[in-house]
Amino acid sequence: MDISGKTIVCGLIGDPVEHSMSPAMQNAAFRELNLDYAYVPFRVRGEDIGRAIAGMRALGLRGLNVTIPHKMAVIPFLDGLDALAGKIGAVNTIVNDGGTLTGYNTDAGGFLQPLLERGFNPEGKRIVVVGAGGAARGITFALVDKGARLVMLNRTADRARALAEQLCQHYPQGAEGMELNEHNLAESSANADMIVNTTSVGMGASSNETPIPRQVLRRGALVYDIVYNPLKTKLISEAASAGCVTISGAEMLAWQGALAFEKWTARKAPIELMKREVIRHLRNED
Repeated sequence: MDISGKTIVCGLIGDPVEHSMSPAMQNAAFRELNLDYAYVPFRVRGEDIGRAIAGMRALGLRGLNVTIPHKMAVIPFLDGLDALAGKIGAVNTIVNDGGTLTGYNTDAGGFLQPLLERGFNPEGKRIVVVGAGGAARGITFALVDKGARLVMLNRTADRARALAEQLCQHYPQGAEGMELNEHNLAESSANADMIVNTTSVGMGASSNETPIPRQVLRRGALVYDIVYNPLKTKLISEAASAGCVTISGAEMLAWQGALAFEKWTARKAPIELMKREVIRHLRNED
């Protein structure tokens, strides 16, 4: 990739960013479309977030992705949010239009796209969401925005109930929050059309664990695990053997990047290439 004074720069801010697959994925997409863009990761400490966004303006960066722990902290430094990002209260993509910075949440759309590719319409569906942390926010708002009916289960029940209350403020069908325990999980999963894991269980040191026991997985249900490393988590493996339809977190990762790419470039993202790049990167790490 040749860098010149005409090269348009996008990037990633977070802490840490060393593990991110976004630079490889985004730069591969820029090359594929022969765009004079470059994507660079920037490690930004929490106390420096305001200066980082000021730097985006001063340097004329076209766009930024925002990852942990800055998705909420960036909001006061932006000029506006799109409607869904405003409801979610978290931003993972910033677009710079001539010095005007607008925040978006492509995590929500990135989660939905693999469902839509499989012909799964969330409207009216019964969906169980395990976890009520930061990752769950965009996912749950995306689902209820499409008309789904949610049961959220979290080990700290108050956190699930608090998120459910926020959802009910925006959407009439709302959601229910309960404690994550064996009884509630079995009861809510019995007639669920989809079960979503938004926790980190199954990743890293917990790769031999699953947040959802095999016995509650119903044949024909859709199981979506947002964990993307390893590519095939224990949950995904057990769900497949139980006759469930499965979606791995690698697809969400590629799609949220593709939607950000399209906002920065106004070009259709080469999504299949971006998926392949994520998978290639993950296999090299395994």
